[in-house]
Amino acid sequence: MATKAGARAIPLLDLTRQYQSLREPIQAAIASVTESQRFILGPEVERFEQRFAEYCGARFAVGCASGTDALELALMVSGVGPGDEVLTVPFTFFATAGAILSAGAWPVFIDVEPASFNLDVEQLDRVLARHPSIKAMLPVHLYGGCADMGPIMERAAVRGIPVIEDAAQAVGAECRGQRAGTIGALGCFSFFPTKNLGGFGDGGMLTTNDDALTRNLRALRVHGSFERYVHQWPGMNSRLDALQAAVLNVKLDHLDDWNRARQRNAALYRELLHGVVTVPAPLPHQSCHVYNQFVIRAPRRDQLRTWLAESGVGTEIYYPLPLHLQPALASCGYRAGDFPVSEQLAQDVLALPIFAELTQDEIAAVAGLIREFYGGSV
Repeated sequence: MATKAGARAIPLLDLTRQYQSLREPIQAAIASVTESQRFILGPEVERFEQRFAEYCGARFAVGCASGTDALELALMVSGVGPGDEVLTVPFTFFATAGAILSAGAWPVFIDVEPASFNLDVEQLDRVLARHPSIKAMLPVHLYGGCADMGPIMERAAVRGIPVIEDAAQAVGAECRGQRAGTIGALGCFSFFPTKNLGGFGDGGMLTTNDDALTRNLRALRVHGSFERYVHQWPGMNSRLDALQAAVLNVKLDHLDDWNRARQRNAALYRELLHGVVTVPAPLPHQSCHVYNQFVIRAPRRDQLRTWLAESGVGTEIYYPLPLHLQPALASCGYRAGDFPVSEQLAQDVLALPIFAELTQDEIAAVAGLIREFYGGSV
């Protein structure tokens, strides 16, 4: 869509700005891998796994090919299989439920709370009572803010079931001072390029403090093999590329600075949009929100999005159709109206530019356009 005359384009995400600041060390890291000709796993991946575990505060980290694979491996190593039920939320990216379905299991959904977009812990006891055979819980730390893990972990401990954290959007986030991915039995991360720590393609990671889970994950990611040509399980072919690990090793040194920049950007948005649209703030348990996305709730959302696009402002809707209404989950038997908060959020939410290199002037311009749309002024 063409922008208004004189309008300055402000993209939802501009990865070129980040790359320009890191071009030389990234190119050197890539060259080192190409010189070694060791492209699958190997020392570069091992170094990144160790550093990532230390960053998160976990004992172990196991690299894999994508965030989706991390979820599938976590379910696999937890013994989730055909006919099992896994508790999760309907307001998230499809991979969360897709991994459950790939395991042959069924997602049992629980609605989210409107203030955090995450699992509504007030509904936990009711849902668990209706589904006493839940095999695992899979909470999502959406948009970079943690779910309230305390009540989730308490219920899981009583039932003796694992908690798998979908931390794909939450690298560096904290719940009551504890890093995402280290609270449950397993944490699952994505290094898709749009993430706060993004690679040059797909990549994923699992974190855990459990020796046995780590050993089994390292086998499951290579066709279920502890020793070459001897396979204990079918497993998967899901290995982190050395080139991705090399890039991520360079970027990891800058992650905290980037997350702090996102936090500053979010604070400025909240100040400039106060009283205009609903701008959720971190809840008390979200001791560190890292804003993979900055999402507002906006009346006449679709018209606002068109208005911003005409002025060259990139936005996105995460997510326009809740999982329980996806065609791929039709056989689960869910209907419209089953999860009203998720369904309303799908109509209201709009993600604005939030990346670390965004300038204050650009944020002010976006906020000004939103205020203008609703009849206000900056």
